[in-house]
Amino acid sequence: MKQMSRFKEVLKLIGRHQKFLVSTHHNPDADALSSALSMALYLKSRAKKVVVLNEDACPDWLQFLPSTSLLKKAADVKAVDYEVAIILDCGDLKRIGGVKNLLVQGKPIVNIDHHITNDRFGTINVVDAKASSTCEMIFSFLKETKTKLNKSYADLLYAGIMTDTGSFRFENTSAHTHEVISQLLPFGISAVDMYQRLYVGMPVADMKIFSEVISQAKLLDHNRVFCVSLAKKVLSRFSKSFDLKEKLFTFLRSVDGIEVVVILTELGSKEIRINLRSQNDFDVASLAQQFDGGGHKKAAGCKIYDSLERAQKIICLAIHRKLGI
Repeated sequence: MKQMSRFKEVLKLIGRHQKFLVSTHHNPDADALSSALSMALYLKSRAKKVVVLNEDACPDWLQFLPSTSLLKKAADVKAVDYEVAIILDCGDLKRIGGVKNLLVQGKPIVNIDHHITNDRFGTINVVDAKASSTCEMIFSFLKETKTKLNKSYADLLYAGIMTDTGSFRFENTSAHTHEVISQLLPFGISAVDMYQRLYVGMPVADMKIFSEVISQAKLLDHNRVFCVSLAKKVLSRFSKSFDLKEKLFTFLRSVDGIEVVVILTELGSKEIRINLRSQNDFDVASLAQQFDGGGHKKAAGCKIYDSLERAQKIICLAIHRKLGI
């Protein structure tokens, strides 16, 4: 069914119920957080009761966005009185982490997402892989519902779209994306200020550690692959507000000839998060699926349950084979 008809199904479900749980993937980025908060604001504007939950707290670098105080950590909640769960920007239900333990079997789940690898886990699935971001989809949702936009919606949606398109540089940026942005800017958004908040600004102390991390990055496969391993002890040296992963991706993707950037983050002694970004024709989504992950052709992720050293060897070998070298 078409996206518009699926939104009509969502609206019918919203119309029949009063209490909602809204969530998105763990370690939320701007698109995930902004789409979830925008949906929460919409529900509240319709006099609905809504709880916004996440496995993690709001990242410090996104605290400037409107209504972040609505977000609660799943670990701080024992149970939720809800009738419908709305999950946004999430390719599969495992990615909501501990929030999944609060879901009640048999209650409807609305799945709104733009990842090509989405496994359609919802009772109602609105999945548009051609959308630049989930925030772009939420803009369409708000338009269909004739919701009056305001500064809060505009700030949230702009931040989500801006970051998921790499400041409108990635190939998922479409003519429609720019049309959406043109309707958000009149609400007093400063493109310069938003860019500064989301991308620019590096404390001197963080810059020094960042330089160390870059110097230890591995250049592989005839200078086509950059691999960065981040041990817990390294991560603990950075300030909480520093978005290390995005800074690394932005810097390393700018190097001539680089096709794939992989960042391994140590979550535990045998749990490593893998984040992948690519350029040219390398499909990181299909690579991530080999390890029960997913995402987009140019941006994906997964987990490997092994040591940091072993995980690096495993993922780099998989990339090497996919490159056909």
